[in-house]
Amino acid sequence: MTLSTPLTGVVPPVCTPLTPDREVDVPSLLGLVDHLVDAGVDALFVLGSSSEAAYLTDGQRRLVVESVAAHVAGRLPVLAGAIDMTTPRVLDHVRAVTSAGADAVVVTAPFYTRTHPAEIARHFRLVAQGSPVPVIAYDIPVAVHTKLPADLVLALAADGTLAGLKDSSGDLAAFREVVTGARALPGFSVLTGSELLVDAALALGADGAVPGLANVDPHGYVRLVRLCRAGDWERARAEQERLCALFGLVGVGDPARMGGSSSALGAFKAALHLRGVIDCPATAEPQVPLSPEEVERIAEYLAAAGLR
Repeated sequence: MTLSTPLTGVVPPVCTPLTPDREVDVPSLLGLVDHLVDAGVDALFVLGSSSEAAYLTDGQRRLVVESVAAHVAGRLPVLAGAIDMTTPRVLDHVRAVTSAGADAVVVTAPFYTRTHPAEIARHFRLVAQGSPVPVIAYDIPVAVHTKLPADLVLALAADGTLAGLKDSSGDLAAFREVVTGARALPGFSVLTGSELLVDAALALGADGAVPGLANVDPHGYVRLVRLCRAGDWERARAEQERLCALFGLVGVGDPARMGGSSSALGAFKAALHLRGVIDCPATAEPQVPLSPEEVERIAEYLAAAGLR
């Protein structure tokens, strides 16, 4: 499978099911992949934030990519995160995930040390030079503490360094600037990482979405994108609002005893477990598990969304 240009539609950032002892649960992972593919998604993104990539060992990361790529067997593109602090470490991940079967790599700005935009540009160019597959930029300042400037993204797109952008920055003005500039760059994909603004992003001209909630309700996001493409904005708005209500499940965790990642990723996995898609809702250490009462609230969100 080669990466389509531009990449479009629904590209779920695939959760990584774990066993109770925190190893990758490959049967559940492949069951989740079938759940997504059967819903009609357009590609799969493994080893992103919703995949708990930051918590996985290198061996676990490779196992995820190998398992998903072999199972999909070319039916649709598989994107893999090559996310790490510095360029040499990212290039190590690029070699690992591409040899495991990834059709494209998703890369953030460098992090841990403070970087200048010129160093960020150099980072992406060096990664692209060393990658046998297209490179998608991942703009997620909440995790890497650097916002990718719109003019930098467009310059890297124009010179062929980047094949696309996944924007999880929350900066709608900058996102609009990239979408507008990308109209002159055939083949460059602009994807929103927001669960809540897919209809608005597509109305602006975005190519698709990478919503973590699509693990839980892939049919809803596929339906939403198809309604937007058909110009049925009233029904698209109603579907988006249903998904916005469902997204409330990410906040069930008590902030007095857990972080937002524990709550959100725990909620996605609990929902998948309740829906019978995965065998165990465990999240990676040191994330805190949801309580039985919090899981019951997730069941209520699923029922309200028509998923139980």
